[in-house]
Amino acid sequence: MKNAHTSPNAARGPADHEVRDQIVTAATEHFSLYGYEKTTVSDLAKAIGFSKAYIYKFFESKQAIGEMICSQCLREIENDVKAAVDAAEGPPEKLRRMFKTIVESSLRLFFQDRKLYEIAASAAGERWPATVAYEERIRNLLEDIVQQGRLSGDFERKTPLDETTKAIFLVIRPFLHPLILQYNFDYTEVAPAQLSSLVLRSLSP
Repeated sequence: MKNAHTSPNAARGPADHEVRDQIVTAATEHFSLYGYEKTTVSDLAKAIGFSKAYIYKFFESKQAIGEMICSQCLREIENDVKAAVDAAEGPPEKLRRMFKTIVESSLRLFFQDRKLYEIAASAAGERWPATVAYEERIRNLLEDIVQQGRLSGDFERKTPLDETTKAIFLVIRPFLHPLILQYNFDYTEVAPAQLSSLVLRSLSP
């Protein structure tokens, strides 16, 4: 876990190899039961019935396996957000839905499987590439919504687009970042509506 530069694609062997998928599936189950921190590659090898050396043919480290799992969890949240945004009419409502869904999906991950959430928390705390890429995709989606709002006349156009996007992202980040989210549970019911309303008022032309 010390290697913060491990890529989520830092896997050895064919990308579509069934053994690689088997390792990820077994690791997900094992992490769910015992946690990421307490599990070693040796533990995974025993659980799967492979040798430790064989697992290293497909993944260069435990973190590489963790990143694969983390990427899958974050993709689920991202897909939920995209679906909610696509179903909304008009940029203001898209922004409201984005805030609401990010919080709901992140909370669902936290409460449904705390052990897997620990992987996301470790990834976020150490800035694993999986979380960096996830945040970048969320920022890009946010920028698209702001740009749409400017074109439709719903949002002001004077502030530079990148500045506006970064500011809004900082508003939602406490509920997007796994490590910070756990300290904001008391506000998750009201925060999405209140924060999105505040942002929308600031975006008024």
